[in-house]
Amino acid sequence: MMEELFKEYSYLPKSLLEEIKEKAKGLNKEQLRKVLEKAASYYEVSKVEPGEAVGTVAAESIGEPGTQMTMLTFHFAGVAEMGISQGFPRLLELVDAVKKPKDPMMWIYLKEGKKEEKAREFAEKIQEKSLGKVAVINEDLKEKSIVIELKTKGINAKELAEKIEKKIKIKPAEVTGKKIVIKSKSYTRQKLRRIAMNLHKLQVSGVKGIIKAGVVQENGEYVVQTLGTNLKEVLEMPEVDATRTVSNNIHEVHKVLGIEAARNMLLSEISDVLTANKLKVDIRHIMLLCDTMCFEGQVLPIGRKGVSGRKTSVFARAAFEETVAHLLNAAISGAEDELKGVAENIIVGKTIPLGTGSVKLSMSRK
Repeated sequence: MMEELFKEYSYLPKSLLEEIKEKAKGLNKEQLRKVLEKAASYYEVSKVEPGEAVGTVAAESIGEPGTQMTMLTFHFAGVAEMGISQGFPRLLELVDAVKKPKDPMMWIYLKEGKKEEKAREFAEKIQEKSLGKVAVINEDLKEKSIVIELKTKGINAKELAEKIEKKIKIKPAEVTGKKIVIKSKSYTRQKLRRIAMNLHKLQVSGVKGIIKAGVVQENGEYVVQTLGTNLKEVLEMPEVDATRTVSNNIHEVHKVLGIEAARNMLLSEISDVLTANKLKVDIRHIMLLCDTMCFEGQVLPIGRKGVSGRKTSVFARAAFEETVAHLLNAAISGAEDELKGVAENIIVGKTIPLGTGSVKLSMSRK
């Protein structure tokens, strides 16, 4: 029973738990719980002292090892084109909150993940296929027609004709077997070319945005990894385990699952990038960075278009980028700076409100 209590407080340092085990012999369960609760409360308070420069320490702790990063690319599923950008480029994508990552990817866990055949069937099912990949499209400028000949099984010509009519707003003149003909005497060469180009890009099967899909084995189960993402549509599929499936597009995660999920994904991605480069950074520093980027309910970049650009202090914004523009606009609008932060106090030569500078004393003359 006592061991269960120690498991409950396993987040405390091992040395502290061992000391409590040694000194708390003879205590009953209730007494031990009180000791552990008291130790936990002291531990939480001692993590950060009042006035400590947590932002500066976090920035240094992440920035210093960040300079040692390399440019890495990992490949998976035996497909060379499906690479994962790592190292400095990926870290830059994350802290800049890039809308579209260079290598958008998903890790899709299935309810029947133990069956390789099912995983491969699902990977084939979700891979987006355009008409240009499953059919031969020929333009006949003389007859002013476009002939589509299907070369892949499993695609119904009548259903495809209906999709062409719905998506491209053109009704095929002829549908027979595996051939679809689009024809009109009023078509110009330019219009025929434009229609043919749209037909090549028309999605006929799979999930929009999933360019490639491969299967890899992970801890005894088969996981589908994709190049390209569409989290919303994939999570709605009955075969998918929605509790574990993830996308590396932070903004997509935010849109589909909310800001808390985006914050956790950002934390996980930054931690993974640093770990892959064998760099150790305390998780609390990364958590502070992620909280700062997400505290407004949206994922903000760290730069002048995000966190730094939204500072209330004129001097703090001017110290980062576009110094003249910030000072000029502030002068025109008659803005005031209350000098509450670190950067602005350094600029004007005042004591910063951190450490001993955060303590204010007054003395009466009696």
